[in-house]
Amino acid sequence: MTRQYSSISVETTLANTIASGATTMTVASGTAASLLGGVTLAAGNVDIFTVAIDPDTANEEIVFITANSSNDFTIVRGQAGSTAISHASGATVRHVLTSSDLIYFRNGVITADAAISKTIVDAKGDLIAATGADAVARVALGSNGQVLTADSTQSAGVKWSTLTPFDLTINAKTTNYTFVSSDINKLITMSSSSTTTFTVPNGIFSAGQQINVQGIGTGTVQIRNDGTTVLTSTGATSTAPNLRAQYSAATIICTSSNNFTVIGDIA
Repeated sequence: MTRQYSSISVETTLANTIASGATTMTVASGTAASLLGGVTLAAGNVDIFTVAIDPDTANEEIVFITANSSNDFTIVRGQAGSTAISHASGATVRHVLTSSDLIYFRNGVITADAAISKTIVDAKGDLIAATGADAVARVALGSNGQVLTADSTQSAGVKWSTLTPFDLTINAKTTNYTFVSSDINKLITMSSSSTTTFTVPNGIFSAGQQINVQGIGTGTVQIRNDGTTVLTSTGATSTAPNLRAQYSAATIICTSSNNFTVIGDIA
């Protein structure tokens, strides 16, 4: 059950005598809303609002209000070490903070209706993550350099992972070559003393994907379309650029379906 509190609750009085075994009480007409102080108790007796009947007297009893209808309240008797006893009509009813509230927040347990206990964590860097509705668990700190990543196979939905270094794969060529989908993010080198061509094909790349190229031979390296792809660049022939010289490099970026731009050391 969820504990509810109000800073503006106004005390009231019992409208009728209640016996020690009563599970309902009625307060003075028109005072229920003021007693609750703006709190709305959810249906199904899932909330509690703590009050004292006959506070600061020998007859003080702590009760939990769990529901209300107009001026009638459903109550759970004898809470916070008090005893369920009879109370006379006109007895004071006051919203209070009790020892059970303080213990609750000091030593909360991991349940749907309680605070999260500090004892769930064991070491510096421990995290608390949800394992489901109203349920949490400890996620131990990972190793230095690891990052927290989402993983639906884990009970807490997250795990510590080691980053994989991004190493550029080199695909070395010596003759004319048409790019394939696995060339994305690679460096394709061309080593030839003759003029050679990199061809950008249609239909296998999507916007944002890129290929890096470099000419490491003495021959001219051309970057060309396949007759249907569209290339743009700052080269002398903007739709058919060449790498400028030996060891020049460029990046071919797909800007949209079938359209590419070439940037780098081109001529």
